[in-house]
Amino acid sequence: MEDKLDQDLILELQAGELDALGDMYDRHRHLVYRTALAITCDPDMASDLLQEVFLRLHRFAERIDPSRPLQPWLYRMTVNLSYTWIKRKSRWIRYLNEMAENIIMERRPASPHNIAERDESWRWVRQAILALPVQQRMVVVLYYINDLSLKEISEILEIPVGTVKSRLHYARRVLKKQLGTHREVLRTVFYETT
Repeated sequence: MEDKLDQDLILELQAGELDALGDMYDRHRHLVYRTALAITCDPDMASDLLQEVFLRLHRFAERIDPSRPLQPWLYRMTVNLSYTWIKRKSRWIRYLNEMAENIIMERRPASPHNIAERDESWRWVRQAILALPVQQRMVVVLYYINDLSLKEISEILEIPVGTVKSRLHYARRVLKKQLGTHREVLRTVFYETT
């Protein structure tokens, strides 16, 4: 089978072909799961949200404009569903440790030295990220972990670019303050996750 464009798959899905949904799932599941995990910090919830995003893609296929890129819609749906979950569940903070470890484990080879270094670096970063309000945290996740531009984040969250910049600015300020003398750690860890 040739690689089809998202546009073609959306048209097929709108015509009732469920195989198109499976193809889109295979193509985009990692970005949806990674985003949901980074926001919710709960692997089980991220898996549930992954399924929910694609169920909604199927349910609302008729409303999706095939001439527009699909990824912003997927990010927006993932962020919105994740945010709703966070508002309902106050226990999301304790899952941050698992999220940070999962992201870093995918990026670096697992040697004893790397594991020790990673654990120490992420201990500082986790503490700093815990201080972020949810809105700032979502911008940090989309910018640093998903490597999206300010404009893309603006479109996904449906807020002005200036608001994205502001949230990112204040998040960085909180992170720098929380990290204190460990500022280089923040730059290193975020560089490794992008």
